[in-house]
Amino acid sequence: MKEIGGYLELERFTGNEYHTGMVKLNLGRTALLYLLKAAEAHTLWVPYFICEAVTDTCRKAGYQLKYYHIDRSFLPAPDTVIEPGEYLYLVNFYGQLEEEQILALKRTYKNIILDNTHAFFQKPHEYIPTLYSVRKFFGLSDGAYVSMGNLEARFPLEKLEQDCSCQRMEHILGRYERTASEFYQTMLDHAHELDHEMVSRMSALTDNLLHGIDYEKACHTREENFRKLDELLGGENTLPIHMPKGPFAYPVYHPNGMELRRKMAEYHIYVPTYWGNVLREMPQDSLEYDYAANILPLPCDQRYCAEDMETVARVFCQCIKELETTYA
Repeated sequence: MKEIGGYLELERFTGNEYHTGMVKLNLGRTALLYLLKAAEAHTLWVPYFICEAVTDTCRKAGYQLKYYHIDRSFLPAPDTVIEPGEYLYLVNFYGQLEEEQILALKRTYKNIILDNTHAFFQKPHEYIPTLYSVRKFFGLSDGAYVSMGNLEARFPLEKLEQDCSCQRMEHILGRYERTASEFYQTMLDHAHELDHEMVSRMSALTDNLLHGIDYEKACHTREENFRKLDELLGGENTLPIHMPKGPFAYPVYHPNGMELRRKMAEYHIYVPTYWGNVLREMPQDSLEYDYAANILPLPCDQRYCAEDMETVARVFCQCIKELETTYA
């Protein structure tokens, strides 16, 4: 029987989602499994430059993995050859793949799945299966969208269990009122728990919160902040980049990236190391190792303004000077 009365819960939001008409699931990695099932694939080609959460999830589900290298523009190396029944997992790193490149890769490889985890605001292509993860762009603990492209779902959503997010929100709510450092370990604990999640429908909580976001403002703010950082640091950035729609971060290359991260953290500017497993698995002279270690994804999201970007750029440059003095 429905509960009536008692204390009030979170309000139900009625705004529009950014992505409509898509399959709504619990996580990006389980969204990939959903697409692989629909594709009836047995083998997935993945880049060496990839998070182990993706590869571990696929292995546990029984998929065979093959690996390809990327070039300096994040594109698959030209010697990548896939066979029938195999799919290429195309990761849109930092949203740097342009539409023409994606379509060209579709023509070349035929079977591709596009990972737009770093490109939430880029719309999917009609014939390309695409997945999105919402927690990389908004204060949410989980959630993913799937555009089926030219695939048909092999199992109906109503047969999937619905995820539950309420126990994963502590670090997000905690940071809202206190500091990130106080809840950092909690965030890591919740992230570790996600390793055991199965393919599920998006939770009611995440679904509701996605109806309360000002997407136009978030997209615009990210673009303005990206422009500001590029204005201040673009001359020093040797990474060939352009500004995508609603950018994920501002990726800047520095040959001493790991030390630079640690120095910036002393000034309370936290720059993550994505794909830490790449640093353990790949040779130090590989492009993948170099990119994982030395590309710094500087924050440019909707929490910040131009003045914040000036602070980030100033600290970035100051830390470089400090490192140069240390190693002089």
